[in-house]
Amino acid sequence: MNTTLFLQQMINGVSLGMVYAIFALGYTLVFSILGIINFAHSAVFTIGAYFTYALMGLAWGFNGLLAQQKLPLELPFVAALLLGGVLAGLLAVALERLAFKPLRERSADPLLTLVSSLGLAVALVNIIQFLVGAEAYSYPSQRVLSGLPPSINLATAEAPLIIPTVRVIIIIASLVILALLVLLINATKVGKAMRAVAEDTTTASLLGINTDRIILFTFFLSGLVGGIAGTLVGLSVTITGPYFGISFGLKGLAVIVLGGLGNIPGAVVGGLVIGIAETFAPSSLKDAVAFVILFLILLARPQGLLGKAIIQKV
Repeated sequence: MNTTLFLQQMINGVSLGMVYAIFALGYTLVFSILGIINFAHSAVFTIGAYFTYALMGLAWGFNGLLAQQKLPLELPFVAALLLGGVLAGLLAVALERLAFKPLRERSADPLLTLVSSLGLAVALVNIIQFLVGAEAYSYPSQRVLSGLPPSINLATAEAPLIIPTVRVIIIIASLVILALLVLLINATKVGKAMRAVAEDTTTASLLGINTDRIILFTFFLSGLVGGIAGTLVGLSVTITGPYFGISFGLKGLAVIVLGGLGNIPGAVVGGLVIGIAETFAPSSLKDAVAFVILFLILLARPQGLLGKAIIQKV
């Protein structure tokens, strides 16, 4: 492998890894607050991509209840991306009220919450298929790029390093999301409240923090970043159908366990490790790479790359 090809593959791997990271952050945010895995996050991820597609004024295919229908508006890609993410966040809030809060108020076993979220994911995927069919959808490149060239040369004319512009957009968008999220959590009042609730819900409540509102905001934030991640993946590989979030959901779990459960920097590191490894792996092994790496890392560090070992006092 020559240097140019190696660098191209590295950029592709970073692009994929950043998407894995922001997708996994949705899992991480909810887990850090409630200590549960929200399996419905993969469905929110998928629906976020469909929201963006619809908000761009694009028509659905020939199957489903909404066949050949489209919204009477055509938003620019960036506006559709942001609004689609907000709608995905609101959907996550609705799911929290429907499936998580009732069980939490009854102090139900966390396993019941996990099963409930899994059932919601299956139901949402089937609703998508009923409405718009199982066809693949893609965003028109001319509208996404808005006059930008389809590819960018990051080196010289004599030794070119040609990268698709979409890859660059994905990396930049992911970095902006991560930076804003870190700033929100570390430098704002609501971020401090989130960290307090994550540390001890009861103590945070006694200190005057509205824990229910913080949990609701966390779900919104989780859905927002998940919906945007769905669109970014759709940019790269198209929306392959209602189930295209399932494989990313499994890899997102691998990412957060690899990086350390509830650890935001760990989710970023885990996403990059898996994304880069998948890019260099043979095509027949791409789906297995994430879990092979996870197995090997956990043999050496059961708490994950950046996780902390849990000390139990007796």
